[in-house]
Amino acid sequence: MTARYTLYGLFASAPSYKVGLMLTLCDEAFDYVHVNLREGAHKKPDYLKINRFGQVPALVDNSNGKTLCQSGAILEYLADKTGKFGGASLDDRLRAREWLFWGWDKFDAPVYRLRSWKLGFRSFEPAVVELYQAERKAAFDTLEAYFVSGHDFLAGDHATIADIDLYGVAAVAHQGDYDVSAHPHVVAWMKRIEALPHFKPQATLLPQESRTA
Repeated sequence: MTARYTLYGLFASAPSYKVGLMLTLCDEAFDYVHVNLREGAHKKPDYLKINRFGQVPALVDNSNGKTLCQSGAILEYLADKTGKFGGASLDDRLRAREWLFWGWDKFDAPVYRLRSWKLGFRSFEPAVVELYQAERKAAFDTLEAYFVSGHDFLAGDHATIADIDLYGVAAVAHQGDYDVSAHPHVVAWMKRIEALPHFKPQATLLPQESRTA
């Protein structure tokens, strides 16, 4: 029997992990299609019908045929459909969106680019590396200051899609040679996410081949 959701992704992709983590935290079984970027599967016509941008992740809701791409849009859709992690109030939902948009603007890019640089997938001039390093530290400093002020989660008293999204970024920062332990309140927040029911780390959540639920 086909699961309600089919996730197209790559095991090493942080955005794919964000969506897989959301589904898992919502206790939603899902079929998984491994998209082999090395072989160019993301640029083939069949996949471009699913994700017009030729990226991962993509999600198909098999109950209604809807296809979505971009992890943030998928997280919002899943929050709406499951009634989970969307925020307990309008204020919480708005705060969650603020953090989502901030993350895409200030957090994701330096963390992802330095990760790919450290792993040898991309090369940058030294001055560019220094710029990204400064931007990454500034983003972590922003998160640290927020949690120092007494917040357990990013929007309200419970985890939301903002926490899931930004956790997916913070969890791979060490692969870009960053010491997250320099921000103890961020580390404590990450542990709160990891303590949520059904949580799975990236290393065990997404396989390196397709699978059914």
